[in-house]
Amino acid sequence: MDQGAPFVVVVAGGMGRVGKTTIATNLAVYLKALREDLPVTVVSFDTRFSADRMFAIGDTRGASVAGLFAGIAAGELATLGEYGVQYLATDDDLVPPDDNPAHLRTALARSDLPGILILDTQPTLDYFTRSALLAADLVLVPVKDRPSLVHAAALRRALAAEGGDPNGMWLLPSLLDDTMRLRDDVGLKDFLVFSARERGYQVLETVIAQNPEVESLATDASSRGYPILTHARTTPVHGQFRDLGKFVLERFDTTERPRCLEPDLSGTFAEISPGRVRHLRAECPLCGETFRGEEGAFFQDLRSRRRGFVHSGCCQSFLETGLPVLPPASLLAFQVAGPGFAGGVTEVAVSPFDSGGERLSDAHQLDPAGPQVAAFLQGATGRREEELYRELLILVLEEGAPARFLTGEGHARLSALRRRVMRDVLGSF
Repeated sequence: MDQGAPFVVVVAGGMGRVGKTTIATNLAVYLKALREDLPVTVVSFDTRFSADRMFAIGDTRGASVAGLFAGIAAGELATLGEYGVQYLATDDDLVPPDDNPAHLRTALARSDLPGILILDTQPTLDYFTRSALLAADLVLVPVKDRPSLVHAAALRRALAAEGGDPNGMWLLPSLLDDTMRLRDDVGLKDFLVFSARERGYQVLETVIAQNPEVESLATDASSRGYPILTHARTTPVHGQFRDLGKFVLERFDTTERPRCLEPDLSGTFAEISPGRVRHLRAECPLCGETFRGEEGAFFQDLRSRRRGFVHSGCCQSFLETGLPVLPPASLLAFQVAGPGFAGGVTEVAVSPFDSGGERLSDAHQLDPAGPQVAAFLQGATGRREEELYRELLILVLEEGAPARFLTGEGHARLSALRRRVMRDVLGSF
């Protein structure tokens, strides 16, 4: 992965005591054990936990996480700690620097921090949790009971509302007592998994069990945290964290490294900030040819944040021969219900919106096997049909040069329009 684009794993929970911090810190240790040459960094926005409690070497505290919001590159802030894990120290006086949750994502895109960055968050939807969700490539949400499922729904709504990737969110059954049985002798794990999948969540096969030996590691009289890998290796939780680490590494390895537009393609891109170029594609999704900075229609895959431009001619052909007759619109939203884990038939619908984000008609069903529809879905998402799950893509039909959509007032207007459209279609996901 590029030096300036860490793979961001966010551990988030809408309530406390679900094992969030235990997961964040131990995941970091297991990732280093599984792949020694991979840089792994831990950052916590939860003021009740300090990363230096487990990772600091001697009296070295490390640089404050506040530096991420002060224009300091993350690579300069990270301190190498125990077990080969890098960390930033928690700041009890951390305050929001502005009202822009995209601040962190932009800072990380400009950083020089390679590898995997793990963000531990507060059990509240504050500024820093929203910032972390918006920067995430993968969100792990520990759940242990019905209330934590309710809080997971709030996280999913927040993720979508901020323009993040709702489909990058995975529930992780955590702190489960294998002996606990519910009505009709149903196990707690089975209940949680069934209830979560019934609500459309992705759920990890891995379960982090409740274990007294593991719990004692966080309450040691020395006030120092110890990892499961070194101090609870004989417990079942050791194997569970190893499996969790393998899952994260698989996501890290298979997440596409975006190929940004080459700097010599056009001077048009020189004025666009690195953060907004990070996920920009060089190819038109319909024809596959390089887009060289001319005017075109803007597209974005809201799952991966992959975005780019469709050539004017390709867009016109798509509208005329690939789609049904639609009202004159400024933006089209494509909702995809892919086969996911259960298999089945892919369903695709398109909804037209005006320039203010108002829906112009009900959704129209599309043939996912239609050549242009299939080409657009695969080109815009970078995934094959069998890899699609619940996707939302937008195509802005008001054509313009890249800077119109990625800088200044044009970018702010597009962001507001995207949020209104997402709120409209979110209820059908």
